[in-house]
Formats: sequence, structure tokens, C-alpha cells
Amino acid sequence: MILLGVNIDHCATLRQARYRDSAGGAVEPDPVALAERAEKSGADGITVHLREDRRHIQDRDVWRLKETCSTRLNLEMACTKAMTELAVKLKPQAVCIVPENRSEVTTEGGLDVVGGRERVKACIDAMNAAGIETSLFIAPDEEQIALSAKLGAPVVELHTGAYANAYATAGRQAEFQRLRIGAVQAHDLGLKVNAGHGINYVNISEVRTLPHLNELNIGHSILSRALFTGIEEAVREMKARMNP
Repeated sequence: MILLGVNIDHCATLRQARYRDSAGGAVEPDPVALAERAEKSGADGITVHLREDRRHIQDRDVWRLKETCSTRLNLEMACTKAMTELAVKLKPQAVCIVPENRSEVTTEGGLDVVGGRERVKACIDAMNAAGIETSLFIAPDEEQIALSAKLGAPVVELHTGAYANAYATAGRQAEFQRLRIGAVQAHDLGLKVNAGHGINYVNISEVRTLPHLNELNIGHSILSRALFTGIEEAVREMKARMNP
């Protein structure tokens, strides 16, 4: 069975649109309450990206989630000394190291493990020492995958954004083939294979056929559907389409 990690960042985006400067009190919507409902509806984990600029998820959110999650907390984070230190203190079950560009709306492109080899290795070593499972969010590129394994990361999350963007174009099958080859390579190197970015209720029928998939992390599409159906139904439907 493929596991589902529900990314709740955009719940916090909506909250921050109104309550960015709030000192506390009753603010809505509450990402932690949303996470609880997602878990009760079948989510296998909760994913949040604590960005350096704190544009949506806040420090208080991740600490509350660490205390309340009944499944598994996956912290997406930049490969920096400050974020590494925070993760070691927080001790989520997993971290996913992602690239971060303050001008982007959401994460664009995969982590350059090759170009940032020493920084990435230091982060992986710190997480391994703390007993935190580390995933690297990378493009399905042969060199990036090989180095991820060499540096000691137990998991890679293949960036499915290029495939999702090409879904309605002639380039779709080429991008899917890149993902398939990457998944096989990662598995053969002993890595767990996760995937995420741009996965929705339509392309999931093809994404789920990628070999060796352990987990999919999905946020935007589930929260968009939840506006109409509620988070419970949105999670149940995605799980059903992932594992028919």
C-alpha cells in the first residue's frame, strides 16, 4: 500500500492572510485541527514546510503538531544550520530537505545535492545521529540519486512537478519515464522512494503506477478539494485513488 502524507501548509497560508500579526487568541483556520481531521480520515502522516521566512507554517505550529500528531510528522526544511538545529530539538519522525527560494510561491525544482554536497551531508549526519529519518527532495536525475545514497540519506522524494506540468502536453510520457527510471535506480541503491509536487486527483491514476513507491506527499490538491467536500472526504478519496 502507498502511504499518504498530507501537506497542510496552505491551511496556514489562509490563516496568515488574515492573522499574520496576531499575538494569539482565536485564529482560523487552525492547521493543527486540520491535521487531526486528516489523520482520522486516513492520512498516514502530516507534512509541513517551516520556511525560513515563516510565510505560512509557524514555529508554534510544528511544536503543537509534534505533541498532537497520532501518525507521523514530516518536517520539510531548508538545508541550513538554523533549521538543522531546530529539527534536532523538535525530533519529528522525518525531515525532508528541500531547496528554498524566498521569491517562489511554492517549492520549485529539486534539491541540488551535488552542488551542496557538504551542507547536505552535514544535515543528513545530524538527522541520523538524532534518529530522524531524512529524505532528500530531488529531481529524478541519475547523479543526484546516486549521491543521495552515497551520503547516507535513507529516503529520496522524487520531484513530480515537471511531470505534473507536462501532463496535458506531448512531454508527459518522457517525464513519467524519467520518474520511473529514477524510482528503479533509487530502489536498487537501497533507498526508500517517495514522491510529491503537483499530484492531483487526475494524474494520481498514473503516478501510483511508479515502481517501488513508499509514500506520496500531497497538499494543494487535497486542500483545494477540501474547500468543497471537507478535509475528511478529500483525504478518503485520494487514498482510494492511490490504492484502488
